[in-house]
Amino acid sequence: MKKPPIISIVLPCYNEALVLPTTTTVLLNLLDNLIKDNLISSSSYILCSNDGSKDETWNVIKNLHVKDNRIKGISLAHNKGHQNALLAGLMTVIDNCDASISIDADLQDDPQAIVQMVKEFINGAEIVYGVRSSRATDTWFKRTTAHAFYSFQQLMGLNTIYDHADYRLMSNRALHLLSEYGESNLFLRGIIPQIGLTTAIVKYERKERIAGESKYPLSKMLSFSIDGITSFSAKPMRVIFMVGLILLLVDIAVAMYVFISYFSGTTISGWASLMLSIWFLGSLILMGIGIVGEYIGKIFIEVKQRPRYAIKDSLWD
Repeated sequence: MKKPPIISIVLPCYNEALVLPTTTTVLLNLLDNLIKDNLISSSSYILCSNDGSKDETWNVIKNLHVKDNRIKGISLAHNKGHQNALLAGLMTVIDNCDASISIDADLQDDPQAIVQMVKEFINGAEIVYGVRSSRATDTWFKRTTAHAFYSFQQLMGLNTIYDHADYRLMSNRALHLLSEYGESNLFLRGIIPQIGLTTAIVKYERKERIAGESKYPLSKMLSFSIDGITSFSAKPMRVIFMVGLILLLVDIAVAMYVFISYFSGTTISGWASLMLSIWFLGSLILMGIGIVGEYIGKIFIEVKQRPRYAIKDSLWD
């Protein structure tokens, strides 16, 4: 590149009042070092995307903006979820940067990886994924469920990056291509690999939160996984069909057994097997209806084409 690129760092924030002063100080120092090394432009900045926080997050962002106008902010009118807050931030900076880096406000993702991301971008990569080098610091339960999360997604046909969350760099061209994806059911980890372009991976060690609590407990991880699978794959419905086909073959075999027993005069009580069959098939039917209903619900949301978010306030000068 002929001149250092303008880099924006997008922080989706929900109830992060305690961590933001520390987070922005660390990231501003990082930007200063990158500017000093002539890797990025002095016009680079941080954008905090407030996802309708219930604490003092927006007031903290306003105070930080007054102290240093490189810290900018937007505030969504309602809590729309991490993915929408992140997308709102990316679409806000789309015409004001050469590349944007998204990172969570808790700084569990090592900010020093940004240096290597910028170097990969300068060398031609348009999407750079931050990938965890290990999960040694996680509990056994967290590590097992996380691996199950990625494995199940791949089994269901999703093209996602293993051990990658939403820590990534995207060039301006990649951001414009992302803006063409109009679905309301956002799963950026599934959308962005579909964009293509030249990609690179930067590995880092994940740390503990500096304050606050995790925004992705097990219940949200399960919901997030279901959203991702049903947004990008019809494989669950194919699985239902295959299970139904297998059960049809089992029913044929059972029917043959029943006819043979009937004509041979064998007495069969049949109560236990009948009850087990009713419960088993009833559960499968309800699961099938639930999966189909999930898809119908997403179609219902998509066809209304409602705005994904609304920006109530903005700090930009």
